[in-house]
Amino acid sequence: MRRKHGIVLLFFMVFSVALSQNQSEQVQVEIEGSVKGKENYTAISGVEIRTDRGAYTTTNGLGEFKIKAAIGDLLIFESPDIETVKHRITSDEDIDVLVEGYSNSNRQENKVVAYRVFLDSAQHYKKTDIEKSIEFVIQAITVLGKGGNKADLANSYSVLGEVYQYHKQYDLAIDNYNYAQDQTKTVRTTLLLGETYVLNQNFEQASSVLTPLVALKGMVPYQRVQLYEFLGDAAKGRQETERAIDFYQESLKIAEKNQIAPKITDLNSKIAEIYALADRLQVAEGYFNNSLSLSEEQNPERAIQEKEKVADFYNSKRRFNDEIQLRKKSLKELEELPEKAVVDQKSVFRGDSITSQRINYKIASAYVAQDKLAEAIPYLEKSIVEADSEDDLVVQKDATRKLSEVYRNQGDFSKALETYQDYVAVVDSLYVRKEQEISLGSRLNREITTKQNRISSLEQERELSQSKYSLARTEQQLSEERNKRQQLVIYSLLGAMLLLALTAFFLYRSTKQQKLANNLLALKSLRTQMNPHFIFNALNSVNHYIAKSDERSANRFLSEFSVLMRTVLENSEEDFISLSKELELLQLYVKLEHSRFPEKFDFKINLEEGLDVDSFEIPPMLLQPYVENAIWHGLRYKEEKGFLHINFDQINEHTLQIEIADNGIGRKKSAALKTSNQKRQKSKGMGNIKRRIAILNEMYKNKVDVKISDLNDQGTGTKVVLQLKKD
Repeated sequence: MRRKHGIVLLFFMVFSVALSQNQSEQVQVEIEGSVKGKENYTAISGVEIRTDRGAYTTTNGLGEFKIKAAIGDLLIFESPDIETVKHRITSDEDIDVLVEGYSNSNRQENKVVAYRVFLDSAQHYKKTDIEKSIEFVIQAITVLGKGGNKADLANSYSVLGEVYQYHKQYDLAIDNYNYAQDQTKTVRTTLLLGETYVLNQNFEQASSVLTPLVALKGMVPYQRVQLYEFLGDAAKGRQETERAIDFYQESLKIAEKNQIAPKITDLNSKIAEIYALADRLQVAEGYFNNSLSLSEEQNPERAIQEKEKVADFYNSKRRFNDEIQLRKKSLKELEELPEKAVVDQKSVFRGDSITSQRINYKIASAYVAQDKLAEAIPYLEKSIVEADSEDDLVVQKDATRKLSEVYRNQGDFSKALETYQDYVAVVDSLYVRKEQEISLGSRLNREITTKQNRISSLEQERELSQSKYSLARTEQQLSEERNKRQQLVIYSLLGAMLLLALTAFFLYRSTKQQKLANNLLALKSLRTQMNPHFIFNALNSVNHYIAKSDERSANRFLSEFSVLMRTVLENSEEDFISLSKELELLQLYVKLEHSRFPEKFDFKINLEEGLDVDSFEIPPMLLQPYVENAIWHGLRYKEEKGFLHINFDQINEHTLQIEIADNGIGRKKSAALKTSNQKRQKSKGMGNIKRRIAILNEMYKNKVDVKISDLNDQGTGTKVVLQLKKD
């Protein structure tokens, strides 16, 4: 944990004289620290920390805290799980409280209960309040902390995917389902992912995800019904009619065998639809008759839904009399529904708002299509009145315009004009509402993006914290090992001079191993510093799109950025990775930067023909800082469009040369343009790279060589040449 110096509070001038005598007591500092179990360093969250002056905070899921206090204040640590601890502040140094005999079982049980409550709340608000639902998922992930198991974490991201899926944020839903699968693969999440791919019209991806489940043993019947149904939907989307029918038929067979009534109705309806698309009308009508009959045995809402679907089929085949007859039945049944059932059906039919005003409008349209204008007028008038009552401007607009056209065709131009004026007024109202909906949609998208960023930050914090604690544990173990060896040396010297030679040998070996361990720790520390530097730079690009209110680009950039972050974090524990992995990371990074600055540069990554990228290993994140410097400090300030060229050449059997060249403004001009803060940032980033290369060359005997020069004699452009040798 980084140690922070205290911040001296600025005194108001008007009170300077009155407070001068107490100045030493009022110096405020920010104290950081942690509360952990002494035996196993288990983080203790929820500990209340207060000062005798009234400042207050609690420890987070990692057992860490920050509190502002004055030198001399008394810190008091209180929690039902520990004995009260008091500590007098004498400086701004970190405070680490170690509690003896701490039991984590009760807190773990409370954590599980809180986690389940938050996820249940997220499911409860899923259909009514997306922001509140996402916030509950964030709280569930926060409760899990860094010690949460992968199954619970996967379940949290799966629930978040369901929330996004319900509100048609399919890209975000897919990202979260994939992340859940990365933690723990489950049949349920795979089916949800496949369904979302279908809804997002990514039919190839849907088939790719779902097909492996066909061979899976032990699936419950309902899930297998869903599997073949979604595979049928994907085949239908690819216009593979016969294959879709086969999948639907297989799903129907399993549903009938296991008496899954709702799915039997749905599948008959889907089979009918696909036969209708193939113009096999007689077979389609047979399956529609089955679905109508089966829906009557379920509930009135489902029966109305199926009648409207079959009526749409009749309409598409210009069987207007059959359509009108069926819609009149739907209208009658809809009016007979109890009030609560009518409200409930809005969620059932939210894709096709089955309402009385819409059915009346469709009946009238069928009469108009038959040129039965007089019969159409009462239904249009009723549709307009009901739509106005329900504040359904879309149906009111369509029905009003249709009624104006009917009056005009009848020759009643005065009523036609009057109705058309009503239509214009409705259109104006609808336009105002659409503007409001767009504004609300933009605000909602910004909120969703912010919350998703919070979730990503939580996960990054969790993974970085795990790395930090692993590093601390390693340092502690090394320290203990060093002490043991030193004691062994002392005891050996005191025991007998005859063991001097043997003792010297052990000291030499200990020093060599310690040097190697220190080098490894230094490398890990430097890599840990590189990751946040890179992450924050990349997040600026997301901020750029959000500032421009370009939510779609921000979502797309964030999705690709999450893939990049997972790759960076997976590679960050290794001293060397294969060149193919580093090349994959580099290509994704350059693509993301190019998407932000397409007018500033083009790029090309060239590999020598026949180069075996898997035969070379390279330190992770070695090339990215040089490419980042080329883009941000060379090409970005170039007036005309520049070019970034990255070339991989194999000089001989054991040596690979990597050249990163840009025709930007050059190092000298770039340095003149930088602010003092930018110079410090570059110094830190490039300094880390130099130290990493120095340590690696010391450990692996000059494995990496780097040379930086101007690309042109005029001082413009920059060329970085790296030579990498095989072990």
